[in-house]
Amino acid sequence: MHADNTGLVTVVGIGAGGWDDLPRTSRDVLTAASVIIGSSRQLSLLPPSVTARRVLLPSPLLPGLGDLLRGDVTVLASGDPMFHGIGATLARLTPRLRVLPHPSSAALAAARLGWPLATTEVLSLVTADPATVRRALNPGRRILVLSRDATTPAQVAALVAEAGYGAAAITVLSQLGGPAEEVVTGAAGSWAQPPGDPLNVVAIDCGDGPATSLVPGLADSSYETDGQLTKREVRAVTLAVLAPAPGALLWDVGAGSGSIGIEWMRSHPTCRAVAVESSAARAVTIRANASALGVPGLRVVTGQAPAALDGLDTPDVVFIGGGLTRPGVLDACLAALRPGGRLVANAVTLESEAALATAYAKLGGELTRLSVSRGSPVGGFTGWRPLMPVTIWSVTP
Repeated sequence: MHADNTGLVTVVGIGAGGWDDLPRTSRDVLTAASVIIGSSRQLSLLPPSVTARRVLLPSPLLPGLGDLLRGDVTVLASGDPMFHGIGATLARLTPRLRVLPHPSSAALAAARLGWPLATTEVLSLVTADPATVRRALNPGRRILVLSRDATTPAQVAALVAEAGYGAAAITVLSQLGGPAEEVVTGAAGSWAQPPGDPLNVVAIDCGDGPATSLVPGLADSSYETDGQLTKREVRAVTLAVLAPAPGALLWDVGAGSGSIGIEWMRSHPTCRAVAVESSAARAVTIRANASALGVPGLRVVTGQAPAALDGLDTPDVVFIGGGLTRPGVLDACLAALRPGGRLVANAVTLESEAALATAYAKLGGELTRLSVSRGSPVGGFTGWRPLMPVTIWSVTP
């Protein structure tokens, strides 16, 4: 607790149980506050004995929030403000922050279900695309989804069933901790419940279903493609060289079917990627593949490098899968890297190999030549059919 409260922003978490469920410390802070900022639903939970001036959160949030955080103010938030809540946003805006959390809706849901929260994946669809759920689906997994509104449960059930988990148990827990708390359960494939309360959490108990590895090298059949696809074995080696790290941003230049950027993002929920593709038709395919594989947040830029790279956020890693021989592409990608960043490029033609050889002679790095053969029928026997060899160059300029 800060000894000097001048200019202090205090965030108080409150649940569906309202004022009666708050600990004494939170009640004392709210009673003593001169200004309380919150949503209309949250502010309505305060009793008349709290006499502070009540201010609605601005919409859009960020542009108007800074002006409100002057002097000593109290912000009312749902549940645990630092768990997918406004607390994280406020922490970026002010160094003077005090947080009094309430149990999060995820913690309450896990308690009701008897699920260990440490091994249960929690996803927020408050702002994210519902297709994000697909990345978390695997046999035996348990997932908690923080809903955007009353329509989220039906959307989630449909996505889960479409992904091959029609028998998965779906439980919707509404108004957790409040007097109107309600729990509804059904199977994903036969979900027919009407929209209920907008304040809900969706629990998914996957049970049996198709397994999808998070390790790079998904089957080629996982992707819709017109043939411009980095093949599975090459993709696995390429991702190993790219070395995704949590929070890192990748540029996938000449993205084709989007497989490199997609598997980069699948490696960790915080990994980010931009797929740059000159073909509008392939850009549509990339978006469809990203959604189907649970990373709809993949940004797709339609245009030809290097011009299409202008204005993009500074990358930690750049992968060039196409366009190596186009003037200015390699130089632009090298120049865009943050200090200590890494560039990886694949070449399959003599011309693109020549471009890599020239760059290697100038900048060094590592060169790898990868040859892959796959077994295939030869009459009544099995023989080896080679794929085109690939040269991989990796450098930290």
